[in-house]
Amino acid sequence: MLMISPVALSDARLAAAYLIFLASYLVFAVGKFPGLKIDRPGAAIIGAVAMVAARIVQPREALHFIDFSTLVLLFSMMLIVGNLHLVGFFEWNAEVVLRRLKPAYLLPAVIFTCGFLSAFFVNDIVCLVMVPFVLQITRRMRLQPLPYLLAVATASNIGSVATITGNPQNMLIGSFSAIRYRDFLWHLAPVAFIGLFLDWAVLHWVHLRKVGPLPAGQEAIPLPSLDLSRLTKPAVVVTAVVIGFFLGVPPAMMAALGAAMLLITRTLEPQKLYREVDWGLLVFFVGLFLIVGGAENAGIVQKLLDFAQHWNLQRLAVFTVAVGLLSNVVSNVPAVMLLKSLVPGFADPHTAWLALAMASTLAGNLTITGSVANIIVVETARPDVKIGFRDYLRAGLPITLATLLVGWAWLAWLK
Repeated sequence: MLMISPVALSDARLAAAYLIFLASYLVFAVGKFPGLKIDRPGAAIIGAVAMVAARIVQPREALHFIDFSTLVLLFSMMLIVGNLHLVGFFEWNAEVVLRRLKPAYLLPAVIFTCGFLSAFFVNDIVCLVMVPFVLQITRRMRLQPLPYLLAVATASNIGSVATITGNPQNMLIGSFSAIRYRDFLWHLAPVAFIGLFLDWAVLHWVHLRKVGPLPAGQEAIPLPSLDLSRLTKPAVVVTAVVIGFFLGVPPAMMAALGAAMLLITRTLEPQKLYREVDWGLLVFFVGLFLIVGGAENAGIVQKLLDFAQHWNLQRLAVFTVAVGLLSNVVSNVPAVMLLKSLVPGFADPHTAWLALAMASTLAGNLTITGSVANIIVVETARPDVKIGFRDYLRAGLPITLATLLVGWAWLAWLK
């Protein structure tokens, strides 16, 4: 096992480190601090500042704990996906794929469209764009929208497991593991592909056997007009970026080059593009790096390593279950940030990194709060469709268990 030596701290600083760490992860688990309006990004910044103020993390070493390649990749992909969103790329995809479908083909079309797009782009935007289209098409076809909205959320999570750029936790793992884009895709794309079929089977079994048509007379949601002439440059740039990923160019560098090219424009106002960036998520990452850095200095991470030895987390099945549970307790990004120090000490760190990406992503389908993509779908659909906790769990539980089982079996077979 990799040994991490804690910095010599006084009892007071050690107690402060535990308090800051536990309070921060409490907010990550419940979404806000009890009695206060402190959200996850706020808790990350407060925790980071407290770690530095208490001298658990020395100011001069703070920058060493921040992984800038992860931040660059995340920021650059936000700019790229934001540009595609503003020029109507995702709307165009939904228009082409979903407009002329028969009702019987709508569910698999929604699942595989969301899954494919989420494999290469951050899945949150895919959910944000697909919900209005799904509502509009289900109303036109007089279908109950619930199973199709659940398909958007679950398929976006499943599809995003396939690549390093599919979601924020994969970007983090890609940076720390140094696994190449093609290698990551080769190992986890089959999990995503099979998972999408399982998603289709479960949603059809749970919902489509019993649902009836909607009553007539409901108006369709109007969709924005699309200017296809604005899609050419972004499509060329994105294609070049994806090719660069496959050729082995470091993802952060390739994504940064693509984002820089898209900022050279005559038509798109930069301020509109900057508003597409999830600044709160970037702040969240910076704070988490420092909180976990403080935990390493205080020896908290070493205790986790000892715990891992005791419970034999190096066994793939045990590790998969542990990651899935922790991801639902504290959310997937904090879980990955916490476990990243354990993986290098495993006997097979390559498989462990892939298992961490797979389990932390697929576990997000368990409940509404399991991933940001789920929350986006629920909140965007709320004016028209109310998705309750039990509504989601009925499908989310079997989807999560089935896809995690497939992911574990596939990685175990590849070992």
